[in-house]
Amino acid sequence: MNYKTRTDLALEVRESFPEDDVEIKGVILTEDFDKKNKVRISTVEIMDEAGARAMERPIGTYITIEAPELNNSTEDYHKSVSNYIERNIKKLSGKLSKDEVLVVGLGNREVTPDSLGPQVVDNLFVTRHLIREFGKEFKEQNHLGNVSALSPGVMAQTGMETVEIIKGVIKETNPKLIIVIDALASRSVSRLNTTVQIADTGISPGSGVGNNRKALNEESLGVKVIAIGVPTVVDAATIVADTLTKYMETTGFNEEETYKFISEVNNSQINNMFVTPKNIDEMVKRISYTLSEALNSCFSG
Repeated sequence: MNYKTRTDLALEVRESFPEDDVEIKGVILTEDFDKKNKVRISTVEIMDEAGARAMERPIGTYITIEAPELNNSTEDYHKSVSNYIERNIKKLSGKLSKDEVLVVGLGNREVTPDSLGPQVVDNLFVTRHLIREFGKEFKEQNHLGNVSALSPGVMAQTGMETVEIIKGVIKETNPKLIIVIDALASRSVSRLNTTVQIADTGISPGSGVGNNRKALNEESLGVKVIAIGVPTVVDAATIVADTLTKYMETTGFNEEETYKFISEVNNSQINNMFVTPKNIDEMVKRISYTLSEALNSCFSG
């Protein structure tokens, strides 16, 4: 049974096709697995319009780093995951990682599952002001990148679209690369706070919870955008659908009956509800440090 489920992860969209080995025109999936650290790196490349239509995602590259033990692991494990994140950010940003970089932490810091972006920004080593004051020689001697950062909040707090705020900052500071960080929605409980998606297609703030704002991408901002996201919530309808499907299939209901029943339950009872782990505050705090460490390493001179 293939239900329409809400997810921000391109890998999960690819997995949603009925057969794992089905070939999707215009889409390339490659995988690598680090047995020692139990880290899987999956790359979904959407090559053309046909692939974009099938995946319902923009053309581009989506790298997913899955580290199932991230929530209960040592500092060394977090460091190894941070290194993977750093390498893949550099892979997508290329030489631009050595230019002026603006890091934008999306989300509402007053709502824990949505506070990932602001928490990452809080832990960043920002250097633009130092370079402006002490010059290029100081930058090179201390191996510094040129990093500025911003946590623009959400529209309910500012009355402004995030893209409007960022455009104003771009006009004044002229960065060559923008890194946007946001909390995402997954269809899998096991991927919450243990998975990182890095994409070169930008992002639509709030899309994971059905609150789409204007997209932040190269087309809207005029600057290359790398999006980094971590799923912190799961659509409650997805959990219900998965649980009921397994039960009804084992008790003799056919596919049509199962689909009809689950659709009625989701529409009437739990539409627009999201689930997050009870220790989400600690989880977000830990993964934010892992991301900020990767970014600090990535953009050091």
